[in-house]
Amino acid sequence: MKIALVVCAWPPYAGGIANSAYHISQLLGEQHEVVNFTPTTLTPWLKRGHGAFLPQLLWRLKNFDYIYLHYPFFGTAEVIWLFKLLHKKKPKLIIHYHMDVKNNSLIAKILSWPSLYLRNSLLNQADIIVSASLDYIKNSQIKKYYFAHQEKFQEIPFSLDLNKFKPKNLHQRSTSKIVTYAQEIVHYINDKFIKKNKLNLLFVGGLDRAHYFKGIEVLLHSLAKVEQSNWRLNIVGDGDNRSKYEKLSNSLQLGDKIKFSGKLGNENLVRAYQEADLLILPSINNNEAFGIVLIEALACGVPVLASDLPGVRSVFANWQEGLLVAPGSIDDLKNKLEFILTHENLRQKMAYAARELTEKKYDQNKVKKNLEELFK
Repeated sequence: MKIALVVCAWPPYAGGIANSAYHISQLLGEQHEVVNFTPTTLTPWLKRGHGAFLPQLLWRLKNFDYIYLHYPFFGTAEVIWLFKLLHKKKPKLIIHYHMDVKNNSLIAKILSWPSLYLRNSLLNQADIIVSASLDYIKNSQIKKYYFAHQEKFQEIPFSLDLNKFKPKNLHQRSTSKIVTYAQEIVHYINDKFIKKNKLNLLFVGGLDRAHYFKGIEVLLHSLAKVEQSNWRLNIVGDGDNRSKYEKLSNSLQLGDKIKFSGKLGNENLVRAYQEADLLILPSINNNEAFGIVLIEALACGVPVLASDLPGVRSVFANWQEGLLVAPGSIDDLKNKLEFILTHENLRQKMAYAARELTEKKYDQNKVKKNLEELFK
């Protein structure tokens, strides 16, 4: 099967759409011929932000069996729409609907208008519409279309290589009493003498303006109000807003408790998860549709605090692998942080449950089978 994968961004850009598209391409590429079309593999005629106009696709897609379009892709979604208008039967079209887009600037709203105007027509052209979370779709800008055409939608969550994202010790629930006792001793020594009773908090995400919705300002203001001092925060990521967040951290007198690590390579990123006690994803609106960092943390046996948003809230079970917080609420995040900081036994139970959940739901070998079913 020959598959054209069309997406607005690609690694090394650190974004959810880019990373998930790359991962899907790798999984499908094991059995199919996958050709990736991005603004880096084709020269855009026009480009702004993650939007790009790639009219070359009108003559480059004819010999493919499937088009796998990652949406949104303003400027190129319209090209796919026109192509399907001219070639109705082949290739077939699969749309992976990642998220709604809220444009703050007037120019962004104007440039995205053609794609939004044609959106329902494009969805009609699709043979299948994939989403990582139907909970998100049911509360999204296309919810009316979903309820009228539920048979076209399939939920396929994002997945991970669980041999790569894993706790330092995979056998956390060993049946051997000796091993369990040894692990408890190591944990005690680590907490009492190495970490000195400090919990390692972790945030992973883009620090650029495109990722304004990640809620770092909410997180910093919440930490400034936390009464306990037994924590430190590692912020992993980079972007043009990093200096602003560093200044805010210093103004809130948190500078000595927060480390800005920048963007990390794969090995160091996994190590950051493994050394963390809690991941925090305090996103403020539904531009956050899933949160791949959540399953990366869970796979490493790290419980999570995440905003109670459609899609995000379906990644894990509240009070089992982590806690949900009210989006944008400084006080609610502060209260949940204080609760976790003072309930170590619960946090340990959540850590065990976190890894179990990823083995059941987010193992790439299981998700790959669902992806393959799309092309039968």
